[in-house]
Amino acid sequence: MVPVTPPSSAEFAILGAGVAGLACASQLHAAGRSVQLFDKGRRPGGRVATRRLEGGLEFDHGAQYFTARHPEFQHWLKPRLAAGLVAEWSGRLVSLSRGVITPEPSPTTRYVGVPGMSALAAALAGGLPIHLADRVTRVERREGQWWLLAEEAGLCGPYRHLVCALPAPQGIDLLQEHPVEFLPEMQAVTLAPCWALMLHLARPLPVDYAGAFVADSPLRWIASNSSKPGRPAPECWVLHAGPEWSQTTFDEPPATIDSWLRDALWEAVGCAPQDVLASSSQRWKYAIPPSPLSERFLADETLHVSVCGDWCGGPRVEGAFLSGWELGRQLVSR
Repeated sequence: MVPVTPPSSAEFAILGAGVAGLACASQLHAAGRSVQLFDKGRRPGGRVATRRLEGGLEFDHGAQYFTARHPEFQHWLKPRLAAGLVAEWSGRLVSLSRGVITPEPSPTTRYVGVPGMSALAAALAGGLPIHLADRVTRVERREGQWWLLAEEAGLCGPYRHLVCALPAPQGIDLLQEHPVEFLPEMQAVTLAPCWALMLHLARPLPVDYAGAFVADSPLRWIASNSSKPGRPAPECWVLHAGPEWSQTTFDEPPATIDSWLRDALWEAVGCAPQDVLASSSQRWKYAIPPSPLSERFLADETLHVSVCGDWCGGPRVEGAFLSGWELGRQLVSR
């Protein structure tokens, strides 16, 4: 775990230590610019996360894998592949509907962090000053500088430039009291939720694939966590519900979600109910941007504030990286 550090004044304050925020900070830090990251979580990475349960069980309960199609992301990834921090996931993926299997619709090379997806975030976070486990509740602008109010650390600053690498609704909550020129664009962004369920099964599922894109079901995705490189051997599966179903059931208790998604799994796979040794659920409130903005980032040059994330320029891990990376590069050039 990255230690919680007291925040310091810096040229740039970055709210959110997910992939976009870390990528932006990496560009600035490498150029010798002073940066301070803030995140409410106990670890950096956002949805690039690994959940650890009792008994040594580990699950990639957020982002399941990532692609690397853009040359800049490929260039950044190459030494991490060589160091073993990232590996190709070659498990067979299929499309699935009520037990009927069809070939994967769009085969591509997929990568995962090793030994968990959180390793990707750790690779990005190395050497960066990150203040964790503390929520920023307010941002204020005084005499051309930004100041932040955090629940634990109190008043932090000053900072010349503010970067919100947060889901759009969270960024709006912080920025709406200021005359930020791109707020209307942020307000047009929608983000859908996702229920995730982690299951430790007593024996292997009767399937010959590592993951499936699911149709005609509350589920959208299922994956054998154990099939990924560097993972422990126990039969662990991760289930992701579809955005519409997750929205409808958002306020249901976890025990109810657990039961419903188990039943959906047996139906999708076409097998009898299996013995479950352990389970845990996660409700991701801002998981999927159905219609991300075409711009990689948004910036207000007058107020010295910018925003980035997977809802800018393209979804998924690679989109988040490129959003923060390109914003960081522009900020370095100023």
